[in-house]
Parts: sequence; structure tokens; C-alpha cells
Amino acid sequence: MAKITHVSPLAPPAFPKLPVIEGVRFATAAAGVKYADRTDVMLAHLAPGSTVAGVFTRSATRAAPVLDCQAKIGRPSDAGAAIIVNSGNANAFTGALGVEAVRAVTAAVAAAVDVPETRVFSSSTGVIGEPLPHDRITAKAVELAAALSPDGIEAAARAIMTTDTFAKGSATEVVIDGQTVRIAGIAKGSGMIAPDMATMLVYIFTDAAVPMPVLQSMTGALNRTTFNCITVDSDTSTSDTVLVGATGASGVQITEHSIGFMEGLRRVMLDLAHQVVCDGEGATKFVEISVTGAASDSDAHIHAKSIANSPLVKTALAGEDANWGRVVMAVGKSGARADRDRLSIWFGDILVANNGWVNPGYSEADAAAYMKGQNLVISVDLGLGGGTARVWTCDLTHRYIDINADYRS
Repeated sequence: MAKITHVSPLAPPAFPKLPVIEGVRFATAAAGVKYADRTDVMLAHLAPGSTVAGVFTRSATRAAPVLDCQAKIGRPSDAGAAIIVNSGNANAFTGALGVEAVRAVTAAVAAAVDVPETRVFSSSTGVIGEPLPHDRITAKAVELAAALSPDGIEAAARAIMTTDTFAKGSATEVVIDGQTVRIAGIAKGSGMIAPDMATMLVYIFTDAAVPMPVLQSMTGALNRTTFNCITVDSDTSTSDTVLVGATGASGVQITEHSIGFMEGLRRVMLDLAHQVVCDGEGATKFVEISVTGAASDSDAHIHAKSIANSPLVKTALAGEDANWGRVVMAVGKSGARADRDRLSIWFGDILVANNGWVNPGYSEADAAAYMKGQNLVISVDLGLGGGTARVWTCDLTHRYIDINADYRS
């Protein structure tokens, strides 16, 4: 792919070594959908007997691939499955042409890898409102099928990047009844990130045997505390997709009571979610917003997202300004229940405000020094009840404007 001239300062040192997931193979190709001199299409093939679960954007302007995936998820089948993804064009807001493009791509992939078209899941990411040149993708279907390899997951992660500055991967192993189960996933996302299930795509694979209803239930539940708890810029994409495939190759049977497996899946999902934030367009700070003492968990989440999405909070973070008044503002405007005189705020372990007033022992110098770090925690206690939430975000720098001011050029 084309050389990346800027890498997020929050990026991990290298792409992690991901284990081979038996029953899954990957391939990539340079189709020229938008980019020159780089791979921009990835194909994943899952062996017969695999189950696939998914969660998707709730945007009212969902892209054609999202609607097609939603229609296919949950259909019982013992056949294999395939996931085809292109970068450079979102195939969103493209009307009948978008539907036609999805049908053409999924049909070509189905024929190339010999799976039913109803078991081909597609995703597209990139510019909205431009017809997808799907013939460039279908022309690569046979080439992709011939190149499928069990160790191609890193190349797949790189092929789906748009404004991402680094490829994102995560894996874990869990032992269940003395047997090892492997889980590995990749993601893309950098801007238009405020999942509501940005542009965010996630593909996770495991060799465990997980019935589709169980896999869907786990994926949906874990999504609420991982991907749905991150935000870069408050903009929910038309294309958000999280697909989880289970091949069953390990022979380890998973039920709704398999807490160890669910915890492993949670770790991978949360790690990928955090990596998306770390690659937020222009980001220099990774920030956790922790809210406690809310009237309910729902209220806590609303407050946390209000703080995390506030341009004034985010620009203060970028400027390393301990402007706690902006946190007060963000709580007050959220619409969830709050009481000014019970509100307490911390920057890291520094108590800034207590019970509605600045802490008498507060040191602006200490807070300013804390704000120079790359990893920050802002904690808020509402003093109203037992509701809690955690949300992760990044700062808002001028580079975000630079990237998005000429995104289509």
C-alpha cells in the first residue's frame, strides 16, 4: 500500500503477532477502487459449519452493504461463509446503484469460493455518495479466491484502511475444559467514530464452536461496553459493522454460560476499540471518561459521552489545559440528571472539584503537569446513585481539520 507519512503518536510499536484461526483464510488485492499502488480489497473465507454474528450502525442512512448484511445475519446454514471488504468508497447514499453493486460483488465472491450468496457478507468504507466501481472488485474475485491463506490476516487489516495511520489487530487465547480456544480480530477506524449499534469496521474470528444465537447474544452484549463506548468526533458512520465468525475447528463447544470465552472475546473487542481511539484523526491523547454516582447506568453513559464529545473539552485536552469548567459545562448540557452541588471531578487522582465547588487543596500546576501525559483519565461523580459508565475518546487537534477539510481530494 502507499506509504503512510504520519503515524499516530498513540500507535502500538508494531502490528501484533496474531495466531492462525483454523478454518479461516484471507486474501487481499489491489483493485484500484480509489487508491493507487496499494491493496484495497480483502476477502475472508470461513469453513463450512461456521457461524457468523454481527452488529451494525443504527444510522437512518445505512449503506447498502450494511442493509444486506443485516438481512443475512441469523439465517441458519451449514455452508461456508465469506466476508468481502473494500476501502476507498463507502457505497453509501448510492440508491439502487448501491444495491446493484452489493449483489454483483457478493455473487462474484460466492461463485469464486463456492458458498451461497446468502453467506457472503460485504462491507465498504470510504467516501459517501459516489457509486462504487464494483466491476473493479468483481474482476478480482477469482484472484482473491486463489490467494486465500490462513496467515493473511495482517495484510487484510492493511487493505481495509482509509485515513487510518496504522493497521489494527488483537488476539487472545482462553483455556476451556483443558482445551485452548483462539480469538483474533482486525479493525479499521480513525474518523467518523461514534458507533451507535464510525467509519468503523471490525472482523473477529475464533476456532470455538459457538451456536449462532449464543454468538449473536454475546456480540451484542459486549458491543455495548466496548465499541459503543468510544468516540472520536461524535459522528456515527453510515457503515459501522462488527462481524464475528466462529469456525468450530477447535471442537470446543461454547454455551451462554461460557464466561471464560466471553471474557476473551471482550478483551479482543475492547483492545480493538481502544486502538480505533488511539488512531483518531489527529489524536495525541488517549482519554478515559469515568462517570460514577449517576442516577442510572444510562444516565452515566449520557454524561460520559457528553464530556467525551465536547469540542471544548477535547480542544482543552489538545492544548494540555486543565479547564475543568468545560467538564462542568458538558455534564450540565447532557440532558441526564445532575445536581451542581453534588458534582465532583478528578483529573487522574487529582481532586479538582468536590460537591459543587473547587477543591480547596486543588493545585493548577499539578493539574497542568498531569495534562501533559498521553494517557489521561477524567473522573466525575454525580453523587446521585449507583450508575456508572466508562467511555474512551481522544483530543481534537488542528490535524483533524486538515484531514477532513480535503478528505475527498
